[in-house]
Amino acid sequence: MPVGILNLDLYLPGCTSLKEKRSLVKPLLIRLQREFSLSAAEVDLHDKWQSAAITCAIVSNDAIHNQRVLQQVINYIERTWPEIQIIGQNMETC
Repeated sequence: MPVGILNLDLYLPGCTSLKEKRSLVKPLLIRLQREFSLSAAEVDLHDKWQSAAITCAIVSNDAIHNQRVLQQVINYIERTWPEIQIIGQNMETC
């Protein structure tokens, strides 16, 4: 069963507190889960105001589908969330 994993390092330039960061990251994670039927979580940099590390994971019977969906996640964030910048990404499918 193919699995796809996407690690994203995000920069949140407008955040001046952890509360502001949560108000951006939490809705993003919920929206990604709902729109793309995948798992998404903040996995690191919990105490940094302007940085976040999130991981998305998807399982299906087609590795190409997984890769396509994860690329759509990147495009969706860049298009829909202008206040969030992707500064690093790593996609793995196996």
